[in-house]
Amino acid sequence: MPAPQEIIKLVERFDQYNAKYTSQSYNETQVRREFIDPFFKALGWDVDNRKGRDERYKEVIHEDAVKVGGKTKAPDYSFRIGGMRKFFVEAKKPAVNLKENPEPAYQLRRYAWSAKLPISILTDFEELIVFDCTKKPSKTDKASLGRIKYFTYKEYIEKWDEIESLFSKESIFTGKFDDLADSLVKKKGGKGTAGIDNAFLTEIEEWREILAKNIALRNKDLSVRELNLAVQKIIDRIVFLRICEDRGIEEYEQLKKKAEGKDVYKNLIDLFVYADEKYNSGLFHFKKEDGSEELDILTTSLNIDDKILKQIIGQLYYPESPYEFSVFSSDILGQVYEQFLGKVIRLTASHQARIEEKPEVKKAGGVFYTPTYIVDYIAKNTVGKLVENKNPKEVAKLKILDPACGSGSFLIGAYQYLLDWHLNWYMDNLVPLMKDGIEATDKEVQKLLPVKPVSRKKGRGRGKKRAAGSDYHFPIYQMSKDDWRLTSDEKKRILINNIYGVDIDEQAVEVTKLSLLLKVLEGEKGERISKQLTITQERVLPSLHHNIKCGNSLIGPEIYSSVQVTLNGDEDFYRINAFDWKSEFSVIFESGGFDAVIGNPPYIRIQAMKEWAPLEVEFYKKLYESASKGNYDIYVVFVEKGLSLLNKDGVLGYILPHKFFNAKYGETIREIISEGENLTQVVHFGHEQVFKNATTYTCLLFLDKEKQRTFIFKKVNSLDLWKKSKNCTSGEISHKEVTSKEWNFVVGKGSDLYRKLTKLPIKLQDITEKIYQGLVTGADPVFILEKTADNQFCSAATGKNHRIEPTLMHQLCKGSVDIKRYYTKVISKYILFPYKMEDGKATLIGKDEFKNNYPLAWKYLKNNQPVLESREKGKWKHEKWYAFGRSQNLNEMEKIKIITPSIAQFTSFVLDAKDYKYFVGSGGGGGGGYGLLLKDSTFESYHFILGILNSKLVDWYVKLVSTPFRGGYYAYNRQYIENIPIVKIDTSNSEVMNCYNRTVYLVGQMLELHKKLNSSKLSSDKEMIKRRIDATDAEINGLVYELYGLTEDEIKIVEESFA
Repeated sequence: MPAPQEIIKLVERFDQYNAKYTSQSYNETQVRREFIDPFFKALGWDVDNRKGRDERYKEVIHEDAVKVGGKTKAPDYSFRIGGMRKFFVEAKKPAVNLKENPEPAYQLRRYAWSAKLPISILTDFEELIVFDCTKKPSKTDKASLGRIKYFTYKEYIEKWDEIESLFSKESIFTGKFDDLADSLVKKKGGKGTAGIDNAFLTEIEEWREILAKNIALRNKDLSVRELNLAVQKIIDRIVFLRICEDRGIEEYEQLKKKAEGKDVYKNLIDLFVYADEKYNSGLFHFKKEDGSEELDILTTSLNIDDKILKQIIGQLYYPESPYEFSVFSSDILGQVYEQFLGKVIRLTASHQARIEEKPEVKKAGGVFYTPTYIVDYIAKNTVGKLVENKNPKEVAKLKILDPACGSGSFLIGAYQYLLDWHLNWYMDNLVPLMKDGIEATDKEVQKLLPVKPVSRKKGRGRGKKRAAGSDYHFPIYQMSKDDWRLTSDEKKRILINNIYGVDIDEQAVEVTKLSLLLKVLEGEKGERISKQLTITQERVLPSLHHNIKCGNSLIGPEIYSSVQVTLNGDEDFYRINAFDWKSEFSVIFESGGFDAVIGNPPYIRIQAMKEWAPLEVEFYKKLYESASKGNYDIYVVFVEKGLSLLNKDGVLGYILPHKFFNAKYGETIREIISEGENLTQVVHFGHEQVFKNATTYTCLLFLDKEKQRTFIFKKVNSLDLWKKSKNCTSGEISHKEVTSKEWNFVVGKGSDLYRKLTKLPIKLQDITEKIYQGLVTGADPVFILEKTADNQFCSAATGKNHRIEPTLMHQLCKGSVDIKRYYTKVISKYILFPYKMEDGKATLIGKDEFKNNYPLAWKYLKNNQPVLESREKGKWKHEKWYAFGRSQNLNEMEKIKIITPSIAQFTSFVLDAKDYKYFVGSGGGGGGGYGLLLKDSTFESYHFILGILNSKLVDWYVKLVSTPFRGGYYAYNRQYIENIPIVKIDTSNSEVMNCYNRTVYLVGQMLELHKKLNSSKLSSDKEMIKRRIDATDAEINGLVYELYGLTEDEIKIVEESFA
């Protein structure tokens, strides 16, 4: 597309009067107004907000360019879609040489990197430079570092297509801009490409370590709990005040000035006391006042070396610091702190500080921060549901809780949703009255106001009684013509009225408070805050100690009176941290409970939790139905608890693993939800990965305390599409389908066929004698070996070859690596089977018999005795130390059976009728498998069922009910295959019997064809056999369709799923 006329005119005018525009007297404001604004208007952006959008949803934000300490603290333009930043533009006057001067480039890259924007633009119109902003900026960087595109104004006309394709508003919607941004993010990982969250995390983790070590050294009487809290408080206060400086709320470099000279910590305490007077909040709390939390008498008495604090504070200022805190989002801070909270300070016997990963974090493989788009979706579908058709007075009564709040991301999301809702409501209902000239004191206005304040007592966060005429809480103020904002009073009111959180970690509670308080200050300016302090004598921030509390959401004080639980000292007492909900939130429970429970509860298998919290595990079993069966995961207990905390109209929204849909341990929580008819919506992500750097298969679960007749089920096939447009397969399902049995919900195309199949009365488990897992040795590297020569086997445990008697060695299949559709691969793996078979029963060979009859095998096992005895933390230190870890299914290996891998990309059943291959139940190097013993053990029956199981129809069905994994893999465990519908064969029907007999014959052909294929040496022969296999496979599928009575449309649904 050719350049538009306005661009041609801009270029011609700049060229004609170049000397004027490039002179020192022509300033940045002029070039923005005369050239840069029109340039981006030509790219389709609403630069002047002619559409009258409110502040949060303007396409282009013109920053106030606040000068702090002589430096601009915000980029000139922020380009946004739907309130989400896409890129910054930093403007300079044309007299500045952007190509050679490193300062403007460094400034832009600091802004964009700190805001986590991969791409941004530096321009003076004479030049336009696009930067890759994924690399951590440094003051020594050259002007060219990160530069990915460079245009002069003379190229705008010729290269307009390229410019427009990247930075027009349309390019955002077509995805071209995001494609470029994503490509830069994916390239990250090279030298110097630390993301803002990882870089700042490294920074504050270093602060924690040096502070902890120094405080422990200089303050020998501190307990480990006191040390952790002191370090957290100091870091939080420094971060808070530094962010306030860059936002123009505090004097720039005040922290830096306090770090100059001697007695740095004493100087900081003076600053913290000043902040206490100004902000209230509990973040600083040194003055006793009515109704407030406990005073901080811990941190004021600490001794800390000057050099430690100088080092920390020195890293926070330009130009040494790469961070621009004015553009730090709460999301970035949340991600950093979520990771930060995954470690804790420990004290050695000599009172030296060490940093360790928390046991629950270590077991979980790390800390995983919930992405903002998930938080926003949950907030919209819980809080959004609650505020529908309400006014601010009614919304003020809502109580929203995260019972495992962590760094506060969900509470931030809920709070932001409420702030936006209130502003929009006032814009629609209050602003029109004001525009009509109606006074704030008018009764018509007062009816719309959320509260009519009474006289306020003096005290923490309390001011004097307000003067007459200002006794009404007026919630908004006008910045400019179309720019209305919530007052800080209103933001505080919403926070105090609506937002509640609990976490077992005291440090997490402090971080949640910090995050929420910074959210209150977003958009506030120093002069406005000072004015508020002068007029109302009310401090800037509220205290949150009544809202955000520390305690164990799952265990109350009843644990102390439980005869089954005996606490062993302070360690158990502080770890358990019992929490009395009805006492801590008495007013809320007098009204019935919370209106919404939201969050991302912890995912911890109970086997892991037993290692560091055995008392809690036993108590959960007694206290919660969801913990009464099997090796449950703690998140199901949080679902049960969350439901109990809701009032009769309450709603719950969690992100959690969808494993409980099908797992045995999920049966009780499924029963609770089905009996309560609580399910309102499920967003199922299948194998799509929501959490960065983690493999966790999740869903969004929405429950309503009020009984539901139906619920919405959404299946997300592409996370990228869902993030951009909420594209998914969606449908409404009757709550009658929600039972304690496994949840397999199907919507959209194929749902009718699925229901048709599920109604067939015969299931696979009905025609099998047994569906069983493979062998579990507990020490695969010892028992599983590679055959290298006759009687020679290589051990992974020793790394050596060993001679072992062949009688004890059996061919072994390892899951999907060896078990294929209709055949097994040529096997070199063998399992050392220390049992003898007598009358179909496996018995462990006695020691003496072993030594005498199998001396080579015995010698090998004796060499590995320490490894075998150490299984399950030493439980195998007894005379049967060489037995397998589990004894189940030892008898089933040498029988005719069908085998399937436990994880595969498609149905991969094989008949083991002669070789009697052994297989394992799980483990690396291919995983495990399951065996099927049919009640009718004739070859005809085995062949027929094998054909059914390997058909496209069954593959299609299993993938609907199974758990998906990355790489296109699905689970084929017993729980997913035992209910495969099996067609009943009417032996009196000749057509049916013809299909049956033909299927049996063709399956026999398939087995033979695969043997030929594996033994064939000529490529031409292999090609012919493959074609025959494909044709035979297609005929079997056709026969299965016929036997199951599929229509042409139903067959099309199945076939299209394989296209």
